Amino acid sequence: MPAPASRSGNRKPDQLRPVTFEANIAPHATGSVLVSFGSTRVICAAMIEPKVPSWMRQQGIKGGWLTAEYSMLPYSTLDRKQRDVTKGKVEGRSMEIQRLIGRSLRAVLDLQKLGENTLWIDCDVLQADGGTRTASITGAYLAARLAVQKLLDAKKISENPLLDSVAAVSAGVFEGRELLDLDYVEDKDAEVDFNIVMTGQGKFVEVQGSGEEATFTQTQLDGLLVLAQKGLKELSALQTAFLTKQLFKM
Repeated sequence: MPAPASRSGNRKPDQLRPVTFEANIAPHATGSVLVSFGSTRVICAAMIEPKVPSWMRQQGIKGGWLTAEYSMLPYSTLDRKQRDVTKGKVEGRSMEIQRLIGRSLRAVLDLQKLGENTLWIDCDVLQADGGTRTASITGAYLAARLAVQKLLDAKKISENPLLDSVAAVSAGVFEGRELLDLDYVEDKDAEVDFNIVMTGQGKFVEVQGSGEEATFTQTQLDGLLVLAQKGLKELSALQTAFLTKQLFKM
């Protein structure tokens, strides 16, 4: 049986792709970050709207709201991707991902402390090489934290509503091996594919996983979760280092 091919960049099975964050990529946003997981690059921007959705007012629900939108730009993939607006509706995959981003951020957000504001999160994929949803969640938290700091500095809110950080990473089985942070080549042919969202304190927010025309064992499931937890701990540390530097400048 031939030996499995080496990963791009000669990564080890439990190794993340190079991860970078660049702040203020969208100057008109309240907070923004360009996040890169290897060749996957996503602009994550947060903007504050000083009102809440009508359904909250109608139901008398106090506090604020957070909502997310996600899109892949036409040139983010090798073949041009048609914009959702030209189809007249958001495609199912985009809707699923933007709901996941919203759920992930709301899991660490005290909506009461946000006041009567809506925090909009926009994630636009510049370049897709696998893991766009996990990169979006990881960068979206950073954009939200930068935006919240501007609210605090302007004394528009009195307390930080973000209770913890949140990040996401993929893990899967490819060519019989359990791997962390799948790139496109690994993801498209993975036998098993997971996306795991966790807080900085190590609590699970969401675990999405399935066998792609395959099954997986309890041992493999446990192994993938261990891989993800390792990667998420590293991502949380990178987020903390980035914010320590950025918030010092503000």
